[in-house]
Formats: sequence, structure tokens, C-alpha cells
Amino acid sequence: MTEKANILDEKAIGRALTRIAHEIIERNKGISECVLVGIKTRGAFLAKRLAEKIENIEGGRILTGELDITLYRDDLTEKTKNREPLVQQVDVTHDITGKKVILVDDVLYTGRTVRAAMDAVMDLGRPAQIQLAILVDRGHRELPIRADYVGKNIPTSSDERIVVEMTETDGKDQVTIHE
Repeated sequence: MTEKANILDEKAIGRALTRIAHEIIERNKGISECVLVGIKTRGAFLAKRLAEKIENIEGGRILTGELDITLYRDDLTEKTKNREPLVQQVDVTHDITGKKVILVDDVLYTGRTVRAAMDAVMDLGRPAQIQLAILVDRGHRELPIRADYVGKNIPTSSDERIVVEMTETDGKDQVTIHE
């Protein structure tokens, strides 16, 4: 039987997102040149929550968008010949050329999803910079990708699974680790 342990509850997720929002504002000296792009599904919800927090702090609107990338996981069917995630839909209506694009996702693991998202962003224009905001960094990178903003580092074994549940899709906010 699989054991699970709660890592983050609703309040801890809220605190992590508030901290990340402040770090984004501070690092970028405001939000005027920034675009938050959430990686569907949970990354898109996190990006919307971050946008709300940033707007409450700054008193102004931050541009947002979404990318739909099919995750490469061993339990999903491969979508491309080279075993990379498949970009299915891009919903970024703002010109990103010269902007600081901040990709947002729930879990950073191998880095393949982020790489696919960066490729999709580069197809849209030439951003001044691409940054990465992650709720949970669990390690085990296969690619040299590092998050700029991390809600929580949770070192895991390759046998463990991190599960992020969000109110929008799961009816509650929590992060658990399954052994």
C-alpha cells in the first residue's frame, strides 16, 4: 500500500505563492516588463493566483498567458518520436518580444516540460529573459534547468511521487509525497 505524507497544506501554499510574488516583483524591479505564463494545468492555476497576489501588492495588472504541454512521464503515452513533451496549445496573446517571461509550473522534476515550454515561448518571439517559478522542486534533473523562484524544495527518491492538488481541479489545496 502506498504511504503518503502531507508536505504543504492550503496555508503553506498561499504563503509560498505570496513569497514568490514578492520575489518576482523585487527581482524584476516591478512588473511592467513581465509576463506570467502558466504551464497547464496546475501551472496555469498557480500563474493566475500569482497574478492576483502581484496585482494586490503592486496595484497594477501583470500580463498572463498559458501553455498546454503534455507532460512526459513514464505512465503517459509518448507524444513525440524523441520522447519530448508535446506542446498542444499556446494561449499567449501578448507580444513577448523584449519582455521577461516567467514560466510557472507546479513541480520541477526532470526539466523536460520546462524545456518544451521554453521552446514554445521562443516560437512566439524573442523575450529579454525567461525565468521559472515552481511550487515544488523535487530534484532529479535530466537537463540543466534551475528554478528562479521555488515555493519548497522537496528532495525525493526516484520511487517517490509528488502530488499537487488544487481547489480548481481537485477541490482542495495540498501537496503530498507518495512512497
